[in-house]
Amino acid sequence: MRIGILTCVFFFSLLITKSLFAQERIRLPIQFSGVVVTSDSLRPVPFTNIAIKNTHRGTTADFNGFFSFVALEGEEIVFSAIGYKRVYYKIPEILTKDRYSLIQALSNDTILLAETVIHPWPSKEQFKQAFVSLSVPDDDYEIAMRNLAMEELKYMIRDYKMDGSMNYKNYINQQTDKLYYAGQLPPNNLLNPFAWAKFIKAWQNGDFKRKD
Repeated sequence: MRIGILTCVFFFSLLITKSLFAQERIRLPIQFSGVVVTSDSLRPVPFTNIAIKNTHRGTTADFNGFFSFVALEGEEIVFSAIGYKRVYYKIPEILTKDRYSLIQALSNDTILLAETVIHPWPSKEQFKQAFVSLSVPDDDYEIAMRNLAMEELKYMIRDYKMDGSMNYKNYINQQTDKLYYAGQLPPNNLLNPFAWAKFIKAWQNGDFKRKD
């Protein structure tokens, strides 16, 4: 009976010692390196986020999917990239070397975005009211050109006393000349005797005198 009690105490002490040894064992740091590729074509996944779970430690893969950083034995690594499913990998707790390499494959993931409907105005009536009430300010160039056009019109009216019928006739003559000489150079009136005769006759009639 006494021997049985001693045996139980011995095994119980052994279990406690083993448990304490497992708890007190320090996880060693290792150099964790590898490459992240796609699962279908084994192409590198650039700029993959590689983080140690529940910590602020980790790194980012380069353009070729390569990564390398210091981790501890038994830590869980999280691989995440846009367009791919997140993957968790746990480093073995007991390693014989201070380096560990891994080729991690990621599977494509479909991201569904919620529908977004943009309405610039709550209703058509409000849009119509806002459009009618819209006031577009003129810049300095447009104001100057408008003032020059008004001054030019004033000089034409004062010097030539042109009425509506004369303006219409002058416009029709200009359009007729453009259509008549379309595709060719217009004649030079400086060498046209008919034009000079018309000019002299108008000058003799006093058409170019200012009428105040």
